[in-house]
Amino acid sequence: MDKRGNSTKILVIRLSALGDVAMTVPVLGTLIATYPQLKITLLTKRAFMPIFDGMEGVSLFEADVKGRHKRLMGLWQLYRELRPHKFEAVADLHNVLRSRILKKYYALEGIPFVQLDKGRAEKQALTRAKNKDFRPLKSTHQRYAEVFRELGYPIELSMALPRPRLSLDEEVLRLVQQDAKKWLGVAPFAAHSGKMYPLELMEKVLGTLSDTGRYKILLFGGGPQEVAQLERWEQVFENAFCMAGKLGLQQELQLISNLDAMLSMDSGNAHLAANYGIPVVTLWGVTHPYAGFYPFGQPIENALMADRVRFPLIPTSVYGNRMPKGYGAAMASIAPEAVVEKIGTLLGS
Repeated sequence: MDKRGNSTKILVIRLSALGDVAMTVPVLGTLIATYPQLKITLLTKRAFMPIFDGMEGVSLFEADVKGRHKRLMGLWQLYRELRPHKFEAVADLHNVLRSRILKKYYALEGIPFVQLDKGRAEKQALTRAKNKDFRPLKSTHQRYAEVFRELGYPIELSMALPRPRLSLDEEVLRLVQQDAKKWLGVAPFAAHSGKMYPLELMEKVLGTLSDTGRYKILLFGGGPQEVAQLERWEQVFENAFCMAGKLGLQQELQLISNLDAMLSMDSGNAHLAANYGIPVVTLWGVTHPYAGFYPFGQPIENALMADRVRFPLIPTSVYGNRMPKGYGAAMASIAPEAVVEKIGTLLGS
């Protein structure tokens, strides 16, 4: 493959989930800046495509995993649809069954196909209860970058630049209404309860922040139950506004890129905001930044973590889906006052 001359076409695979897809952004941005002759095609789900809107050098290809690309025959159809693009290499940033099947198809053509090393053994050592090896592991961003290094395209993630702020369309402006207050995004939900700050404590945080009158609090979430909760908070707190269920991802990204700060769990919204260089305060329960999923470019001081003296088994899992007995209270060890103080430090109390 030509590293500096003629263009080289690389297929990049990352199908899900939202946060993991978002974490490809600083890596792909640095890759294109370092090797502008590359032509990158990202294979992902349609729902995540707005994350890459306007990203020069990156085109998108839909993986319709619940439709025409479903199951083995669907993956063969996907491979046939990809073949005319004549990719010269494949960077698999997912390394799941679907991409491993695609690897077998590309092996028929002898095309280089490098897969993500997820570091399963290291993560198992970090999360096990006995003889825990508690140390920081490689970040997911670093693991992504290593795939491209193995293909012959080393990059320096320290050179990564945040994505530019997006313009707000009329619908978003009408919904939010610009004023002199600082815009604080709050994303209080996560896929697993072990990663979610207790709602009653979040209410205390929101109440204190709202009462200052300094912040416009924009609430993010998805799904009927989450929307219902956010709408209740909108009614209770004068300066809180529910964005969930009112905007598509593209419009949410416009809004996120214009925030002054984001308060998030260990979840996708943290990564979306970090991609735009927005200061992100993250709350960590039974997961931990050492597992490698910390938002890109954020100082570790912006992470508020559960008390490991009281809950020494943390992290109990990489994804927050394992909850030892008694660890349901881990998140509550983060005091609401500490959350408010951290936001005040970032935005002015």
